[in-house]
Amino acid sequence: MSRYPLRFALALAALALPFTAAHAAPQVKTEHVEAQLVMDKAGAQPGRPAWVGLKLRMAPEWHTYWKNPGDSGLPTRIKWTLPTGWTAGEIQWPYPQPLPVGPLMNYGYEDEVVLLSPLTPPADAPAGPANIHAHAEWLVCRDICVPEKGELDLSIPLAAAAPADDSRFQASIDRARNQLPVDLSGWKYEASMQARSLIVRLTAPEGIEPPANVRFFPARENLIEPAAPEKATRSSRTLTVEMKLADPPLPGVQSVEGVAVTQDGWPGSDGRKAINVSAKVGALAAGAASVAPAGGGDAIGATVGGSTLAALAFAFIGGMILNLMPCVFPVLGIKVMGFVEHAHGDRRAMRVQGLVYGAGVLLSFLVLAGLMLALRAGGTQLGWGFQLQSPAFVTVLAALFFILALNLSGVFEWGAFAQSMTSDVSAKGRYADALLAGVLATVVATPCTAPFMGAAVGFTITQDAAHSIAVFGMLALGLAAPVVALAFFPSLLRVLPKPGAWMETFKQVLSFPLYATVAWLAWVLGAQAGNDAVFALLGGLVLVAMGAWLYGRSLHAPGAWRTAVAAILAAAGLLLAWPSPTHIAEAAAAANDESEWQPWSPERVRNLVAVGKPVFVDFTAAWCVTCQVNKRIALHDEGVEKAFAARDVVKLKADWTRQDPRITAALAGLGRNAVPVYALYVPGEDKPRLLPEVLTPSIVISEVSRLPSAKGPTAVTQR
Repeated sequence: MSRYPLRFALALAALALPFTAAHAAPQVKTEHVEAQLVMDKAGAQPGRPAWVGLKLRMAPEWHTYWKNPGDSGLPTRIKWTLPTGWTAGEIQWPYPQPLPVGPLMNYGYEDEVVLLSPLTPPADAPAGPANIHAHAEWLVCRDICVPEKGELDLSIPLAAAAPADDSRFQASIDRARNQLPVDLSGWKYEASMQARSLIVRLTAPEGIEPPANVRFFPARENLIEPAAPEKATRSSRTLTVEMKLADPPLPGVQSVEGVAVTQDGWPGSDGRKAINVSAKVGALAAGAASVAPAGGGDAIGATVGGSTLAALAFAFIGGMILNLMPCVFPVLGIKVMGFVEHAHGDRRAMRVQGLVYGAGVLLSFLVLAGLMLALRAGGTQLGWGFQLQSPAFVTVLAALFFILALNLSGVFEWGAFAQSMTSDVSAKGRYADALLAGVLATVVATPCTAPFMGAAVGFTITQDAAHSIAVFGMLALGLAAPVVALAFFPSLLRVLPKPGAWMETFKQVLSFPLYATVAWLAWVLGAQAGNDAVFALLGGLVLVAMGAWLYGRSLHAPGAWRTAVAAILAAAGLLLAWPSPTHIAEAAAAANDESEWQPWSPERVRNLVAVGKPVFVDFTAAWCVTCQVNKRIALHDEGVEKAFAARDVVKLKADWTRQDPRITAALAGLGRNAVPVYALYVPGEDKPRLLPEVLTPSIVISEVSRLPSAKGPTAVTQR
């Protein structure tokens, strides 16, 4: 009788063998998720991958995230602890679903998801159980977000024979596999960035028509605005998907990878709904649809009146206003002084001189603009006024203006060419003077963004080279217009006395604005490279002054040695003043030293706005005179600071003093390419509010007062 219970027990053990020998995977239960490691096989073979899935079952209305979570969130992460010799492959992500949360759009999973990973034992792995451990972290969200984690274990039997199927998790794993994107043979993928749009084009092989209803999920975070509507258009074998680029756009994007999903199923994929897409970014081939920017067609041209003509008009006005900037006025003073000498003389020579000055401005603008556009086309992120982002250039410019000031002060005279800077009456001298004055005016004018100029320059970043050059050319014409007008209408100057002894005094007086410009440039250098660099510059300028003085003495006393020593002193001064890379690096590390103004980053803006905080961003630079005036007059005003505090506005500073590709990209996303720019990011609004380039306390207070009053700390409801 005893043999029957024994046989019954053996039969039960045999039936239970697939479950006990294969793997007994306990669940980890958190408040909102049940997690478990699962397989669809009862074991694994040495040298062959075993597909292990992290199964997450979410509570109703809760979700976890895809590898690109969209506007907010975090992807699930798995850290494996494996037996010796085992290797783990990348997570195979099922295609996500769009998950709208208020104004945001996330990418993720509801109900249940299985994230499969290939775990491969070594070919010489011994038979028997292999213990697998996973540390998994996930973010689960509904109205609030909760970071959760779990420690998960799995025992996988190893044997030479092929493992049997395990039906317990077969349905979940099959569903996950069917949701994995596949590669389609014969398809061609292209991508392009146009204005504020990312355009991805999929071309099917001959005889195949792509589906019409498609959504694209980029694998890279912060590439597009997930909440903006996508536009898919089909033409014959071609499917074009247009998306709105993130604000600010990511710099240096060379390729676009992602998943294209359709509920209709892709032809030739056995009904699969998702395919892998990988496309290089460049100009689309002929036949690509010309489409308006996604998300409402907000082309940058609209910010300057909606047309190229409006951009040209604003550029001309901005160029004229540049003449009033403190960094330009000293150069114009020198030029006007030359006109005073000739206002009562040769009209033709004076007009030619004005035209040469205008040509110098125009050519210099076009050279700088062409260089900037060429470098940007090569992937370098640069903005208008980029030359003053270089400490070396600032040093050279300071030395040049210092030498010009010494010349005007009478420390030395340097022949026909330089003598023309003090209004030499010889034709060659004054024409060379006019050309050089135009070049100098351009070099120091470009960083001084004037009202109306920001939008016009920003317009250029979305246009072809011809339109961009036209806008920059109009800026140059605006800058040159007042001087050219004086050259053609000298009667405007005849109210001044005729040339005489007073001109020498006037010349010396004009040296002081140049000294002031040198002081400003020294301050810019200090912001870029620190106080040690300023000390080196000042020490170098002392040597330059000694050399200039000695050269001046050599003009009135015999001895060629004085000229040689003067040249040596000037060279030594420039060598001493040259900024050290060490100084630049140290200054960059200590750049953000204003306690109330936190350093800017696009991630910080997004995170603050996501938790309900309004954010005011000051896009500024030490070399921007308008920025510094606005800071002292408006941003540091007591009433403005109280308005910020009353609305709990977080103040961020985006310091563009040194070249920063992320700030350049952020400016481009705002339709700007120069500073100052002031942006107020308001929770619940898709776009930031842009304030004028020239601020007053009342302007800032009026804009901030439109925000709701602060109500104390707020909870994080979505990330």
